[in-house]
Amino acid sequence: MKLTLALAAVLLFTTCACNQHTTRTNTTDTGSNPAATRTATPAAAGFSESFETGTKNSYAEGTINLSTGSWHFTDALLGNLHTDVKNGSQSARIRSNGKLSMQFDYTGSAGTVTIAHARFGSDGNSSWQLWYSTNGGSSYTQAGSTITTAGNGLQTARFPLHTSGTLRLEIRKTDGSNSRLNIDDITINGTGQGDSTTTPPPPPPPSSGSGKKFLFDATKAETAGNADWVIDEDGSPQRVPTPAQNTVTSATAETYWTGALSSWGIALAKAGHTVETLPAGTAITYGNSSNPQDLSNYDVFVIDEPNTLFTASEKTAILNFVNHGGGLFMIADHNISDRNNDGHDSPNIWNDLMTNNSVQNNPFGFSIDLTNISELSTNVLTGNSTNPLLHGSQGNVTKLEFNNGSTITINPSANAAVQGLVWQGGYAQNNTHIMCASSAFGTGRVFVVTDSSPIDDGTGAQGNHLYVAWPLYSHTQLFMNASLWLAKLQ
Repeated sequence: MKLTLALAAVLLFTTCACNQHTTRTNTTDTGSNPAATRTATPAAAGFSESFETGTKNSYAEGTINLSTGSWHFTDALLGNLHTDVKNGSQSARIRSNGKLSMQFDYTGSAGTVTIAHARFGSDGNSSWQLWYSTNGGSSYTQAGSTITTAGNGLQTARFPLHTSGTLRLEIRKTDGSNSRLNIDDITINGTGQGDSTTTPPPPPPPSSGSGKKFLFDATKAETAGNADWVIDEDGSPQRVPTPAQNTVTSATAETYWTGALSSWGIALAKAGHTVETLPAGTAITYGNSSNPQDLSNYDVFVIDEPNTLFTASEKTAILNFVNHGGGLFMIADHNISDRNNDGHDSPNIWNDLMTNNSVQNNPFGFSIDLTNISELSTNVLTGNSTNPLLHGSQGNVTKLEFNNGSTITINPSANAAVQGLVWQGGYAQNNTHIMCASSAFGTGRVFVVTDSSPIDDGTGAQGNHLYVAWPLYSHTQLFMNASLWLAKLQ
């Protein structure tokens, strides 16, 4: 867990939090606040603070000397239990009306502050606020709105500040309950400079009539084993997520629905699009007017890590859907990732679709390698600053992390439209060692990424061990850009 004071873009919104943040002024005198009586220590611009270097095992009030200076903990400690939600080996844990208070000044511009937060273990929801001081802790002003933490995976809250000079931060838990709150990864973003690793603002609602329909498959054992690749788990994924998506607002948290893809689904719903699930036992068809969920009724079909083979008729339906203008979002996993023990994993299943069908051999111009890689890559396609998947309306893509994924080999002679987008680090940007790619077939479009983990938002069915990756690096930018590109909105 790091406190990184990096200069970055001004982001006037909150992502993955339970409240939309709007600027308001609510100034109060701190009175007996310890920050008001301690000597400020100047903080060098661009420094990193690792809470992992400190030790505080009790909730007793006290000050900890960390690498950048002193922090005052009130009803708070540094937690390293397996039930503490954290990126590194420990994170801050707050109870009751506890606080985390900087005892030193950060000097420089501050456009926004981002804070990762989660419920501790199986505790209930917590409410908290960010306050800041520009006068050495003599008085504090609330930034944004009160946040309600409702998820067990790390979410990111963003607060607009627009300050210059000196700055201190104070996180205040406000509900007074016994529910405990984990805090991690605090970032101060300077005014006017970009940070490619932050999550982009949600897109504005599309103009009337521009909303698209996205169908997420659940017919191919996408919830087998420890997987939960659906937008709303609901015990057994149903066609329409609950609560109803017409109740989703700009302030809705991804935990409104329960599934490892709920962040994705909520983001699309916020943008004015319609999302549905194709439930297990439902047919994949194209051109069947008697099927209310026939692919002809949708703009984009999302299939995340299929674990059973497509039938001959399903392959024909999927390929005809793309050929006639549909968008196909393909997600695979690593070699030997058979979650339901039927002898087939997603690389094998996708390759079977593309090479064993009645429509066209290798229609998209790529194959999925039987590999298993883990890395954080910055080897993003160069020389094409207008590529809508890498530089679209949702932001620029600079990093992609795989945690056990496969790779792609493209064959432009089979399909001239195929294009690698991100490669493994250290490899030339040619036809191999590709982590995600795009293609076209007929009048439709295809996007493929060969690891399911970067789309995981960390929430799902009880007992599944999921991990937060959707808001990290530039994953949100990539997958939202790809979604809109497949829907022909960019």
